[in-house]
Amino acid sequence: MLTVASATGWTIGIVLGVVVIAVAAVIVITIVALSRRIAAQAATADEAVEVVRDQTDGLDGISRINDSGIRILHSARALRKAAVGR
Repeated sequence: MLTVASATGWTIGIVLGVVVIAVAAVIVITIVALSRRIAAQAATADEAVEVVRDQTDGLDGISRINDSGIRILHSARALRKAAVGR
């Protein structure tokens, strides 16, 4: 009877070990699959960022445009001040 109980214990232990290893393998496979999917999405996002960067480059001569706008604003304020008398 002791031999049968011992053999049953070993069988249960081996089966549990195989189940634990199978579950761990499934988890690792899932993680690897998700990481590949994330890597593909990251590559797509990187390409999209480059497109957006190209589309939003600074305007040529933007500092000159800003300076002209500031001068126009100052001139308009000076005219208003002269017209209103304040």
